[in-house]
Amino acid sequence: MVAYTLRRLGLMVVTVIGVTIVVFIAARLSGDVTYLIAPQDATPAELARIRTELGLDRPIWIQYWRFIEGLMSGDFGESIRYRRPAMELILSRLPATVQLAVTAFTISTVLGIWLGVASARRRGTWIDDLIRMGAVLGQSMPNFWIGTMAILLFAVVLGWLPTSGRDGWQHLVLPAATLGVFTMAAIMRITRSAMLQTMDTEYIKFLRVKGVPEGTIIWKHALRNSLIPVLALAGIQLGNLLGGTVIVETVFSWPGIGSVMIEAITNRDYPLIQAGVLLVSLLLISLNLIIDLLFAVIDPRIRYD
Repeated sequence: MVAYTLRRLGLMVVTVIGVTIVVFIAARLSGDVTYLIAPQDATPAELARIRTELGLDRPIWIQYWRFIEGLMSGDFGESIRYRRPAMELILSRLPATVQLAVTAFTISTVLGIWLGVASARRRGTWIDDLIRMGAVLGQSMPNFWIGTMAILLFAVVLGWLPTSGRDGWQHLVLPAATLGVFTMAAIMRITRSAMLQTMDTEYIKFLRVKGVPEGTIIWKHALRNSLIPVLALAGIQLGNLLGGTVIVETVFSWPGIGSVMIEAITNRDYPLIQAGVLLVSLLLISLNLIIDLLFAVIDPRIRYD
């Protein structure tokens, strides 16, 4: 386990370096930020002065090296628009994104596993058909459409919940539900498939012959042995939720990383884009490592070394 963890940590370093290269080049290929900062009647001399102040007049490899030197010293640069340290601004928005993603993940995982188990236990019945139909719809409808319809129904027509902002649990309900629909459907389907395979094994039949209560068989034995693919998918989905809140945050005006990244891309705010992508990448890579290590905890038969 230790050797495997060290190897994965080494790969994390290589991956992070690759991410810095890609995001650094991609941000600059999006366009010249000078024209967004300078006045419309700016002269070529004024444009050149702004490029010099931002360090954009140097060759790109020198710009990248200065960026890496800043990272090694904890300096991610200053936001061009907000005139604040880029990472400080991203970290100030991180709690809102984590709150939204974790809430959506918790709700969708609990409901997804419960519905998946219920569907597997009632295979071939109308309940199974209804749950599977709902899962297909949940994976087919885009988030922006679900969010718009949720605002129209629960906020405009019924007046039960607010339409936007972050000020109490009421503001969290609609964006979390909207964000978690796809994840809930995906977890439900993989749970149902894994449970069906497990429930057809010989040891489950043996437990039934011994007279073990059905609830104990399902929730203690069958579900635990079905959790490996469910956990793998859940880890991927949590990463997608953390990195994919852009649309939902925009629809509901949720003040998280997604909304500030949209502003950064629109304004070609290179330091802010780089800080946001790098932070999200580190979170995703760390999360994948934690999920892999948890496999050995759930299933003692797994040994990485």
